[in-house]
Amino acid sequence: MSIFIGSGVALVTPIDANNKINYNVISDLIDFHLKNDTDALIINGSTGESPTISDIEKIEILKFVVKKVNGKIPVIAGTGTNDTAHAIRTSIDAEKCGVDALLVVTPYYNKGNDSGIFDYYKKIAGSVKIPIIIYVVPSRTGVNLSIKLLKQLAQIENIVAIKDATGNLSYTAQIAAEIPKLDIYSGNDDVAVPVISLGGKGVISVSANIIPKETHEMAWASYNNDYDKARKLQLKYLSLINSLFIEVNPIPVKEAMNVLGFDVGSCRSPLGPIAEEAKIKIIENLSKNGVKL
Repeated sequence: MSIFIGSGVALVTPIDANNKINYNVISDLIDFHLKNDTDALIINGSTGESPTISDIEKIEILKFVVKKVNGKIPVIAGTGTNDTAHAIRTSIDAEKCGVDALLVVTPYYNKGNDSGIFDYYKKIAGSVKIPIIIYVVPSRTGVNLSIKLLKQLAQIENIVAIKDATGNLSYTAQIAAEIPKLDIYSGNDDVAVPVISLGGKGVISVSANIIPKETHEMAWASYNNDYDKARKLQLKYLSLINSLFIEVNPIPVKEAMNVLGFDVGSCRSPLGPIAEEAKIKIIENLSKNGVKL
């Protein structure tokens, strides 16, 4: 059984004027996503600024979200890092909070060789009982995983899916053809439909922060083989999706959300204020696509 099908939002972490987590806005965002048919919430991921969120804050956020969601849709926690022992502790803590699954990024900076990466995932998987999604995002980590290594990792019982943010559809197709055990989620909004058409189960989306219903409909149309509808939605929102990556994620999407009235605040340092020309581009695309609160 898949962890979820459709659109999982990589939720931003709202920050208030005192650089603290804004739980009132988190509550509002959860209501917004439940109302607009988002299929899963991904918490403490890259879009949630996980590198600048302390371990204590991460646990507090997870407890809050799990309680608020109350089982209505899956809650998935980002717990990967470049220190295996740290990732194990974070994964155990997240499971105790009641999350439904873990999103575990490949080790970054120190990277790891194949044997080390296998050990990393094996030890994390062995420390919890809930499902694990491998997260491959070479543009951030400098690390890709070979098909050979993925086949080995897929033999671990609770490693059940992969978030493929490579943007390489040949790689996606190879996974689908050779490792059917792994559910595939697109990690790139701009190729969500092609990834799902190759057998993917959905998308873990940044743009769903502002167009949740449309992202849900696009993912489900593709999953149900209604490619005419899926293609039209993918192409309609392509310029908006691209504008959300005009600077480092999540700077642009938080700016878009603030413009729309969500009051998610700024990003924590070292992510600084958005450039004025980028802000103008985002506002133009929001207006062009009729996106409003």
